[in-house]
Amino acid sequence: MAPQREWFEKDYYEVLGLSASATDKDVQKAYRNLAKQYHPDANSGDAAAEERFKEISAAHEVLGDPDRRKEYDEVRQMVATGRGPGAGGFGGRGFEGATFDFGEGGGLGDLFGGLFGGGAGRQPGRPPTAPQRGHDLETELRLDFLDAVHGVTTSVALTSDAACSKCGGNGAEPGTMPERCATCGGSGSVAVDQGPFSFSQVCPTCGGRGQIVTHACSKCRGTGVERRRRNVKVRIPAGVRDGQRIRVKGRGGAGRNGGPPGDLFVVVHVGSHPIFGRSGAKDLTVTVPVTFPEAALGAQVKVPTLDAPVTVKVPAGTESGKTVRVRGRGISPAKGNDGDLLVTFEVVVPKKPNADQRAAVEALAETLDDDPRAHLGV
Repeated sequence: MAPQREWFEKDYYEVLGLSASATDKDVQKAYRNLAKQYHPDANSGDAAAEERFKEISAAHEVLGDPDRRKEYDEVRQMVATGRGPGAGGFGGRGFEGATFDFGEGGGLGDLFGGLFGGGAGRQPGRPPTAPQRGHDLETELRLDFLDAVHGVTTSVALTSDAACSKCGGNGAEPGTMPERCATCGGSGSVAVDQGPFSFSQVCPTCGGRGQIVTHACSKCRGTGVERRRRNVKVRIPAGVRDGQRIRVKGRGGAGRNGGPPGDLFVVVHVGSHPIFGRSGAKDLTVTVPVTFPEAALGAQVKVPTLDAPVTVKVPAGTESGKTVRVRGRGISPAKGNDGDLLVTFEVVVPKKPNADQRAAVEALAETLDDDPRAHLGV
């Protein structure tokens, strides 16, 4: 990805409240906390919160990607050492969208591509920016326990930038169409020769879109983007865990000036189940009560599973809390082997035994010679 001009002007670490030495985990944690605080759904009608959310998303889009973050850090180092625009570098010259080719020297083309904006040659009415990718967005989804285990296709509602509902995102008033740019022939860039080297530059006529909108859409004013509430279909894979983030590619914020949309990240919150629990990614847990005679003498008991019940052996002398494993009766994830069912036995003692039960227990007690507390020395 080519560095953007905003990288010189914005301290994304400061936006997220972090230092440049923050770990990738720190970046994700800070983004989630701030995105939740300033999300438009939680701040309806608050323009300042909306703008802050956009700023946070832009920072995460760069710092949340290791490759982009590395490029960003290099660019910020240039600013700090006075070797980049905004710090007096390059003699104030601006090559918007330039990708330089120094032959075998290489490297600088990737670093400076798309870096500069402005420049003395800008004409009135010239498109201000090249196509920009939309922001990545994040929302939350609450799932029933069994839906999370089996997987489900559902939808989430969110308010965000989206392709204009009137023009379909092309920026042109319905009944008209964008025209191919005559300057660049629709490519979005033009070649410029500069003595010993050459570079390609964002087309000064169309701003890199490759098209010219002569009759701008009255709803979005030619941007192709509007802010509205929309439903996004999300496919949740079987075995999704609480807190897991599901990526929905291309369903984030709408791109600007013909740029691609961002991605949507859905954070899943899984509800509890009255019978089953989870252990790790694939194993289910269940607690099964057994009577004292069943625990002492051994028994065969039926145990519920996600499908039909199974019969499980209770070994003689089972103590409360003992766990046995039933292979292949856990969660069946979309990829990988099935998990297991972990059955924990809980010995149930009568709280109010009747006369016959009390007599039977007393008779048993008279036959027991071992003191279970002998090792305590009391």
